[in-house]
Amino acid sequence: MSAAAAARCSGVVRIYAAPEGDVHALKGVDLQLPAGSLTALTGPSGSGKTSLLRILAAQDRPTAGTAEIAGTPLGPLSRRGLRALRRRSVGFVLARPSDNLQPQLTALGHLRAAGRMRGLRGRPLTEAADELLGLLELGHRAEHRPDQLSGGEQQRLALAQAVVGGPQLLIADEPTGELDEATADDVLRAVRALTARGTTVLLATHDPRVEQVADRVLAMRSGTIAGERVDGRHVAVIDPDGRVQLPDDALARFPGGRVLVTLDERGVRLEPPA
Repeated sequence: MSAAAAARCSGVVRIYAAPEGDVHALKGVDLQLPAGSLTALTGPSGSGKTSLLRILAAQDRPTAGTAEIAGTPLGPLSRRGLRALRRRSVGFVLARPSDNLQPQLTALGHLRAAGRMRGLRGRPLTEAADELLGLLELGHRAEHRPDQLSGGEQQRLALAQAVVGGPQLLIADEPTGELDEATADDVLRAVRALTARGTTVLLATHDPRVEQVADRVLAMRSGTIAGERVDGRHVAVIDPDGRVQLPDDALARFPGGRVLVTLDERGVRLEPPA
């Protein structure tokens, strides 16, 4: 894996057995998450987002292909090995703020418990917890329990809990989905504060605000990465077999499912057959 990537997938396939037949959830995903970057993952229900998140969170292994987190391939790992990698290298945040937290613990208690799980003790643990509470503007809430926090504060606490102890990768599934606009903006500023200190973040989202602040946006469709947006430019992704998925608005121009491909000095031109 490149030293500049916190996670990588190469040709990742995930097939689930079902009574009605095998379900091909992922169909050859290639992906790198650069260290310290914020990537938004979009796509409709059934596009493969959840399956990809589970693999990148070390909750599952690919059926075929390779996936690595912090330089560790997932394929050879046992369940215990996956659990150890997950604990060491991955933080995970769910959509509903309260689902990430324990009702009996204070904000500081959450960070102490999570930090101890990642091997922190004594002064290093106290310093790490205090730093994150300050960074995410929760210092004045250190002794408050979740039911004493707003939804946005709960989600910022969930982010802090997920990264205390320094995991390389933070994965969040719709972290702004249950929040109002102003609160979501606060959470996204918190995410950006984490990437500024070197955490790599992957957010699955349907929220346009996330797409606006992300370094890049990956669009999934039918189990593959269909497109990518970087610096405002939308590009389609060509897989190793030469297949490319056109954007939906481009597909509408070819209702018959056939296209005339012409090469000239300006590049490649696609036109409906005459």
